[in-house]
Amino acid sequence: MKKLADEFINQMVNLLGKEEAQRLMEALQKESPTSIRLNPFKPVEPSTNPIYINKVYGCEEGRFLSQRPAFTFDPLFHAGCYYVQEASSMILCQAIRQCISEPVFALDLCGSPGGKSTLLRASLPKGSVLVSNEIIRGRAQILAENMVKWGHPEVMVTNNAPADFAPCENLFDVIVADVPCSGEGMFRKDDEAIDNWSLENVNMCADRQRSIIADVWSALKPGGLLIYSTCTFNAEENEHNVAWIAQEYGAEVLPLALPEGCDAVGNLFGEDYPVWHFFQHRVEGEGFFIAILRKPEEIGFRSLYLPDINSSAQGKKKCKQKTALPVKEILQVTQTWVKDPEQYYWKVTEEGVRALPLSMASFYLWGQKHGLKFLEAGILVATLKGKEPIPAHQLAMSCALQSIGFPIVNLCFRDAVSYLRKETIVLPSDTPKGYVLLTFRAQPLGFVKNLGNRANNLYPQEWRIRSGYIPEEFEVI
Repeated sequence: MKKLADEFINQMVNLLGKEEAQRLMEALQKESPTSIRLNPFKPVEPSTNPIYINKVYGCEEGRFLSQRPAFTFDPLFHAGCYYVQEASSMILCQAIRQCISEPVFALDLCGSPGGKSTLLRASLPKGSVLVSNEIIRGRAQILAENMVKWGHPEVMVTNNAPADFAPCENLFDVIVADVPCSGEGMFRKDDEAIDNWSLENVNMCADRQRSIIADVWSALKPGGLLIYSTCTFNAEENEHNVAWIAQEYGAEVLPLALPEGCDAVGNLFGEDYPVWHFFQHRVEGEGFFIAILRKPEEIGFRSLYLPDINSSAQGKKKCKQKTALPVKEILQVTQTWVKDPEQYYWKVTEEGVRALPLSMASFYLWGQKHGLKFLEAGILVATLKGKEPIPAHQLAMSCALQSIGFPIVNLCFRDAVSYLRKETIVLPSDTPKGYVLLTFRAQPLGFVKNLGNRANNLYPQEWRIRSGYIPEEFEVI
């Protein structure tokens, strides 16, 4: 690890004391632990020799690994069966499950690359809707890919600034704001964070964080929860900002009970609000800070009106894509590819066929008219070209896939990696012609179109494995 700035070391001494700060500096020289979080919507038959060693505190699906494998070559990683996530940030799971017991409308404001959004989707009560947002276009594309792989249909991915959500007045029950920060908690993993660190940058980040909260506060429902987090240590971006939110908006800072064995540190500066710091010399994970705030109740408040969408409604926008099939026949085919199709609002446009869960369809339609930029929503079931709908890769990744609608070929490890590199796959000679679902260890990887003499690989070009190397063996997750 690169040399740390003297100003940072002095800051930690002032915050923690000399002895505690020295322990932190020593921990920052050690190797970071590797951890993953299993996808409860895509359970996999356990391996006889898994490389995970124990669970992550406070997160039932979290696992520490005994070593860091080359995740790029694991087909289950590409299938969305787990997410590689830093362990300390998984405490968000504890916060959600302690504070939320009924379905909610939730916003992950700064969602990329997807760790907290996938965790939210796994932790929120059944029937909840998640809007996962990222302001930077390139990062938003990564977020969309990871949320598609996670596979839950009640998710929308947007590419908007925080202020764009201001018209969603009093709508969200929960807003998670893992705000951009100075990154002190990631120093042992990210040399760039060390290079960019300065006291001036700390103050700039603190100001930007307040601006982000101010922009989105009106979208939080009275009585709703703001979960504020950073991956940094200093009080300016943490305790001081929590105090500012509490004082500026009258928010109540709520306690968070930590799981047994989690040696996090409470408030280190200023008002005695119940917040938590995770330091590398105390926990097995990276640096993290979290606080939960409740917006004051408001008598007679009005929230954004969203009309009900019933299951019989269909998208009315005409399909401009040239296709030999009318919309009715397109839907007759594609609705057989999704479990419980009556639970979705079906929309056919030039993009293709999209199935939107009824719980989120009205917000999607409203958002399209009011400046929200959606990268993903519900399930893109099919694209349209020529005489037939083509099953979309998003469908293969979705937990709502009705897999019995397709012939299935289970691949060995080497063939699975070849498919993910978008190479030609040789199917068994008795494989039916048409669209075929490929799997690995019974988990869908995507589609091919079997023409008899060859099979067209339909894996997304932009998602393919670019490395030409295939390991002879892979440590099984």
